Amino acid sequence: MKNVILIFFAIMSFAVISCKNNTQENEPEVVTVDSTETKVYEIAEAEVEFTDPTMEAIFDQYLQVEAALINTDAAKTATESSKLEALLKDTNADEATQTAVAAMATSEDISVQRQNFETLSSSIEKMLQGSLKSGTLYKQYCPMAFNNKGAYWISSSKDILNPYFGDKMLKCGRVDSEVK
Repeated sequence: MKNVILIFFAIMSFAVISCKNNTQENEPEVVTVDSTETKVYEIAEAEVEFTDPTMEAIFDQYLQVEAALINTDAAKTATESSKLEALLKDTNADEATQTAVAAMATSEDISVQRQNFETLSSSIEKMLQGSLKSGTLYKQYCPMAFNNKGAYWISSSKDILNPYFGDKMLKCGRVDSEVK
């Protein structure tokens, strides 16, 4: 009987010590996350050849505006838009395009810039017709832009990087067609 009692106390002691160690292991670990770090998204360079170097410069600058919108950077969007505005003044871009890019260049409101980007994208698509010597660009569509009205943009890659929502809905959209 003494042996049974000793074995019982030995088992109980072992159980108490084991449980005590487990409570220390189950304490939550505190992890600090740096929330000031922001991800910068970059657009792939266009792998196309243009018939006109002016149109190539305009499209390259359009991609810079698009990248700034993807990154939800209103100041950079304004800066890049003013560069595009200067390039477009030397062409026969229509008044709606000039007005849209000027509004983007003078605004620090990302929603105003995104609304005008829709008009700019439509115009750039028209300007691209017949100006590509080789390669493919992609007309992309976000069905949720502007309260589900939807909006298009031109991309140098099949990968979706949404300029209308930025990182809130970065991958929202689809390739609608190819521009060749």
